[in-house]
Amino acid sequence: MKNNKFTIFCGIALGGLTLSSCQSDFLDTVPTNRVSTKNVWKTENLANSVVNGAYERFYYELIGNEGNGLDEYTEICDLDVNWASNDCPLALGTATSSSGIFEFWWRCFYEEIYRTSNVIQNIDKVPDMSDSEKDRDKAECCVLRAWAYARANAFWRGVPVYTEPVAYGEATKPRSSEEEVWKQVIEDCTTAINSANLPDKYSTSDANYGRVTKGAAYYLRGQAYLWLKDYGKAESDFRAVTKMGYSLYPDYKAMFKAANEKNDEYIFQYQYTDDSGLGNWLSQCYGNRVTVDNAWNNYIPNPKFVDSYTWANGKPFDMDDVIPGYSKMDPVRRSVYFLRDSLGVTTNHLQSNYKKGYEQMKEYGSDMDKYLPYGNEARIKKVYEGRDPRMGYNFILPYSGYVGGCTANNYTYYLRWPYFGSDNSYPFDLRTDTNDKYYYMWRKFVIEGRESKTIWDSDIDIPVFRYAGALLSLAEALNEQGKTDEAITYVNQVRARIPGLALLNSNEYTKVTGKENMRKRIRDEWGWEFAGEMCLYFKELRWGTWADKKFGTNRGSATTNTLNGANGMTEIWGSKRYTLIWPGDYCEKWAVPQSEIERNPNLTQNDKWN
Repeated sequence: MKNNKFTIFCGIALGGLTLSSCQSDFLDTVPTNRVSTKNVWKTENLANSVVNGAYERFYYELIGNEGNGLDEYTEICDLDVNWASNDCPLALGTATSSSGIFEFWWRCFYEEIYRTSNVIQNIDKVPDMSDSEKDRDKAECCVLRAWAYARANAFWRGVPVYTEPVAYGEATKPRSSEEEVWKQVIEDCTTAINSANLPDKYSTSDANYGRVTKGAAYYLRGQAYLWLKDYGKAESDFRAVTKMGYSLYPDYKAMFKAANEKNDEYIFQYQYTDDSGLGNWLSQCYGNRVTVDNAWNNYIPNPKFVDSYTWANGKPFDMDDVIPGYSKMDPVRRSVYFLRDSLGVTTNHLQSNYKKGYEQMKEYGSDMDKYLPYGNEARIKKVYEGRDPRMGYNFILPYSGYVGGCTANNYTYYLRWPYFGSDNSYPFDLRTDTNDKYYYMWRKFVIEGRESKTIWDSDIDIPVFRYAGALLSLAEALNEQGKTDEAITYVNQVRARIPGLALLNSNEYTKVTGKENMRKRIRDEWGWEFAGEMCLYFKELRWGTWADKKFGTNRGSATTNTLNGANGMTEIWGSKRYTLIWPGDYCEKWAVPQSEIERNPNLTQNDKWN
């Protein structure tokens, strides 16, 4: 489908729905300049536009909506303080039923449900389309609809179920139960799986590569079974995926580059091009100011998560093992360990900056008695050497290089502190939107050099389902049935791809001691493997771990300074830009948008939302 991306985004408004934005009512009446529903189904070309419109709605979720990336809802990262108040009120304790994020996602999902239902109900009317193509299109739309219901159900735990396109004013159904919605997801996926015309997968050279496949249907149905704790059926579905020709891409870091986005690990993905307005937004929000076209680094990786990556041998990381006494120091004082070399050295050819930097950190409160003018960088680098390589693949770490493209030449910039800055000359410090603070930066999905014309038009595809996820899901289904030894083999397939990473049960640190231990290992693996891919929030909601990870296990009684969760936007050494506020257990289920309740009086609100 890579060659057909443009048609997807240019799908015309059909069947009573405009394609302009999620901000429009998903049941808007048809404008006079649009093709009417009655005429749409008279030709194959127009019908194909309706199918493209269903895909367009799916892609729109992640195009031009940089404040809705979902990983900021987890411990993986936090939104920059300038964005958090509007785009992540759940983390700040300010969310109400009128908050925009609830309305945004509700309308996105129901626009997709409307469009897909329109195809499923009406495409058989097209006179000049083959029966096989009609069946394939219906199967694809069944999976897209199931995907919309699955995500909505994870958020709200019960939503209205519509299987026919509903006209404006007729969306009056009450919410179905959570279990009933999962059954609808399963039914739609099963319809697709049973289609004789939906292939297991497409080869990377096939013009249809990127369309929905049976692999995607099995993967999604398996996820629904995991939600229902029907682990035997989940196991069966994920085993089916392993027999369809998918495989792990051999180079984890290179997999997330546009040049390699057509690969057999991607089961389904958001597809983008470098045409104006058709690119993904991750490079602009994950990138930094030396990224081509100057990115924004709005999404700040949380140190608690980054530090969770183990040593390559599987030993849990502890900063005190490298820097004794580190954890007992005040964050401001221990900032000394992250300082660049030569501060205060007057013979340096940039002596004014280096002298100023020394005084700056002394005034800040850094424990300069522990500063090593000619070995400070080497000392902190030992913290990151020998760790799980995925940490360095996913994030720009202190004193590591990143090839930026903000100038005519592609220079290698380094994440140093304090920032001295120069995009065109030595010392080529990595410039950010947050130069007054020192944060980890994203590397994954971020353009290097001139890989793309602009950050706005990055054509890096973003995976929705990939084979590594099928393997970890299969491992979970097996482990929950007590088949822990077999589960280990599938986690090890994922780990074996990473050079030098120890396999489970290969040493004392990776020894699996039982079902509970394996459950934690699988969950950890999801975070380390899928950071930045915006899928962990749904896992944590299902596992019931989200609140503990994001806010801390002591969130109900501790002060904001002692919370043991990720606890807000944080500098590498632990200083806080802002902290999180736990509203209460009720926020684990989202608020039904107040605007939808006013439109449909049969909708009920989740407990304790106002």
